[in-house]
Amino acid sequence: MGLLDQRFENGNVFITSLDGLLNWARLSSLWQMQFGLACCAIEMMAASASNFDIMRFGIIPRATPRQVDVMFVAGTVTIKMASRIKRLYDQMSEPRYVISMGSCATCGGPYWEHGYHVLKGVDRVIPVDVYIPGCPPRPEALLEGIMKLQEKVRKESMVKKRA
Repeated sequence: MGLLDQRFENGNVFITSLDGLLNWARLSSLWQMQFGLACCAIEMMAASASNFDIMRFGIIPRATPRQVDVMFVAGTVTIKMASRIKRLYDQMSEPRYVISMGSCATCGGPYWEHGYHVLKGVDRVIPVDVYIPGCPPRPEALLEGIMKLQEKVRKESMVKKRA
């Protein structure tokens, strides 16, 4: 039962589960840490501009990993950068989410075969919740990925996660 599935009684009281209320609050305020490494970062910045306005989904950029809920990994991840991504991911508080944006972050992109220095997907270092395909993906694809992540957050149970 989500927050949108509530029943109104007497016009001023609604009934929902605690999970529904917490998940509604969390999905409406996902703070992001942008980790733009290559050309996908340009599309991520375009999604933050006024045409697409990523902040209407409650996505607010933060500069420190201790204050974020979701990490956007956009671009080519090199082997040297993988340890930094892992360190930043470990500094994020629970619950934490990762969006892999673009074919380079997802599977190595055009460098997967001949690039010895390129990681063949960020999911080899940290768990990824949503994959956004494309080279580079359009801002609309990033917005759709955010909505997919919000659906995942809406269906989570904090009680089951702790147990």
